[in-house]
Amino acid sequence: MKKILYIILDGLGDGRYRCKELGNRTPLEAAATPTMDMLAKEGQTGLMYSVGKGIAPESDIAVISILGYDAMKHYTGRGPLEALAAGIKINDGDLAFRANFATRGTGRNIKDRRVGRNLSTKEASHLCKEINKRVKLESIPAAFMFKNTLEYRGVLVIRGIKDKLSGYVTNTDPAYIKHGLLGVAKKTGTFENIVEYCMPIKDCPDSNAAYRSALLVNEFTLKSCEVLDRSGVNKNRIRNGNLPANLILLRDAGDHLPKLPTIKNRFNKNFGCFVEMPTEEGIALLTGMKIVPIPPPTKNLEKDYTLRANMTIRHIKNFDGLYIHIKGPDVPGHDGDAIKKKTVIELIDKYYLAPLIESINLDKTIVAITADHSTPCRLKSHSDDPVPLLISGGNIKPDTTKSFSERDCLAGRIGKIRGIQLMPLLIKYANTNK
Repeated sequence: MKKILYIILDGLGDGRYRCKELGNRTPLEAAATPTMDMLAKEGQTGLMYSVGKGIAPESDIAVISILGYDAMKHYTGRGPLEALAAGIKINDGDLAFRANFATRGTGRNIKDRRVGRNLSTKEASHLCKEINKRVKLESIPAAFMFKNTLEYRGVLVIRGIKDKLSGYVTNTDPAYIKHGLLGVAKKTGTFENIVEYCMPIKDCPDSNAAYRSALLVNEFTLKSCEVLDRSGVNKNRIRNGNLPANLILLRDAGDHLPKLPTIKNRFNKNFGCFVEMPTEEGIALLTGMKIVPIPPPTKNLEKDYTLRANMTIRHIKNFDGLYIHIKGPDVPGHDGDAIKKKTVIELIDKYYLAPLIESINLDKTIVAITADHSTPCRLKSHSDDPVPLLISGGNIKPDTTKSFSERDCLAGRIGKIRGIQLMPLLIKYANTNK
């Protein structure tokens, strides 16, 4: 039996969208990645639609899919997953959302969906305390808990006192749209940057519960804005030349947790994981992976990736496989910064992958490197492009691929697969004795 190293570089791909500043190449094509190129040359490559062709997925449904679960069957919304990771108990009929602190302009206009990406976790914690203390929901008998997770991110859980609530409601965050309970990112430039009103989704299973939910969400949005406008934290931010966190955007509602069989029961493998974001942590808890605690990412990427490499080397001996999810490339993708995305990819190759691959026995290890979705710099959002995939190590016979990129993987032996197919493929390679 071989070990499995399943490495996800969040938002790695740029698909068909080349960048002029990189000589009409993607950041991955332009990056110097000798370790990934070596693995691609000695293994096999292909392209993967993490959820399905034509779907620009959010990370949650993508991760569920690439771990071998049918997201269309199991998915119940991102909100419950992040609430679980935040330590909030979710009962059936509770309404949970992923939340962003944001900056509101005049009226419903949004200046910045992420408060300039410089809201500290300490500031967010103070703002949460003020909202939980001062906002009272009165349109429907209900209680709520709002909790920040990392930087500008947070979760909101609303509980009806008399009646259950429904996740079949629309987002207030205009950058994402819901199809049933499925969250999909919109392309930049295709939506108006204003706060949306929460509405029941047509043909929802319980229209009364959805109506109650929408009413409470719109009340919370309005009242939380009033509290945030008066907050001393925001007054200090404005004095210091920073954007105020005076708006909470909500998306991806769900009213119960998904019921997922564990990876151990499905594949007879004991998996550990390194994850950086609340969504991945929630999925790890539901799938029975043991979470290995790691420090949150910092601005010192060289140090971050070296630490993660050392921890991977140390912990792989304790598990049949490790799932490693590294946020790195996704952030500059959303910011439209192709040069920085290229740099981040190079740093991952040099400080994470190079020492890791040097320290393991590739003959006894299956290494997979791919992404949960593409985040093209030209779009500044997720796209429906397939992501590059390489599988190397063990007794895998190499194909003709010479390097690791979107263009090179197009001709790889693996071909084009769906995310749900990848985990069974890795298990097969790990179990083979040939």
